[in-house]
Amino acid sequence: MTVLDCVGLSCPIPVVKTKKALKEHPEGLEVLVDNVAAKENVSRFGKTMGYTVSVSDEAEGVWRVGMSK
Repeated sequence: MTVLDCVGLSCPIPVVKTKKALKEHPEGLEVLVDNVAAKENVSRFGKTMGYTVSVSDEAEGVWRVGMSK
């Protein structure tokens, strides 16, 4: 599974990068984010695009948003 590191990036950059990465990896990917807004926005985008979305704590203050078909 491809991992996209968006730690340290503010919205809308994580969503823009996720959109681009999904074009290259339509089977799905995992996105690392470190703020609540990015976690919620990336999750919402994934669901809108028809992916099954899961969110887990990766480390303190970092979430892993998984998207799969």
